[in-house]
Amino acid sequence: MSTRAPAVEARQLVKTYPGGVTALRGMDLTVTAGTVFGLLGPNGAGKSTTVKILTTLARPDSGTASVAGHDVLAHPDRVRRAIGVVAQKSGADPVATGRENLLLQGRLYGMRGAAVQRRADELLARFALADAGKRLVKGYSGGMLRRLDVALGLMHRPEVLFLDEPTTGLDPEARTAMWDEISRLAGDEGLTIVLTTHYLEEADRLAERIAIVDRGRIVVEGTPDALKGELRGDAVHVELRADAGPEAVTALAGLPGVHEAVAE
Repeated sequence: MSTRAPAVEARQLVKTYPGGVTALRGMDLTVTAGTVFGLLGPNGAGKSTTVKILTTLARPDSGTASVAGHDVLAHPDRVRRAIGVVAQKSGADPVATGRENLLLQGRLYGMRGAAVQRRADELLARFALADAGKRLVKGYSGGMLRRLDVALGLMHRPEVLFLDEPTTGLDPEARTAMWDEISRLAGDEGLTIVLTTHYLEEADRLAERIAIVDRGRIVVEGTPDALKGELRGDAVHVELRADAGPEAVTALAGLPGVHEAVAE
């Protein structure tokens, strides 16, 4: 078992939006430094709200959280310097070139002179955007735009990178290319990646540990292999006649391939 200190810790996060919509109901989360951690769940499960709190874009109603050793409520400025964020919607300026976007991002984080120029060129080459670096972003394909978004998140060499559903809307080819790049990023020394997704295959392929989120809390957590090993098969809901008695459930339980039958 790893002895590395957690890069992300959250305890009992609660968040309710106006109108009484409770997004988080006591979220607990621990992410070991240098690993890829996947938050898996359907839309509305609370994944994006968790990321917003951890990246200082939202405040919890209660609970505590720290990222890279910094409290998100007490020291949000320190958290912002330690993280990179790739949101669901692109933050790139469409009327600037890819290279201009990267240079601006670097300068916002205090990078200057030749260092910011080298870093921009390095990332353009890494994400296969060198030829497109002088083109306006509004002409980029969906896959190119997502690669630029990830490059922007890495510009200042963060300790923790948050990827919020990074492949949503991409075609299969672009999605596979993005998976390959995220896998390569995971090999970078010291980089921690927190990935949210509703694609089971994506979490299985990329994450070392997965937490399944439902209705604002984690319902199960473990390695992909361990979680798959716990699956016993599909769940099938059967609507019986109103006059069906306990013997109907017993009969269903006796069918070949049925592990368990439960009346609700």
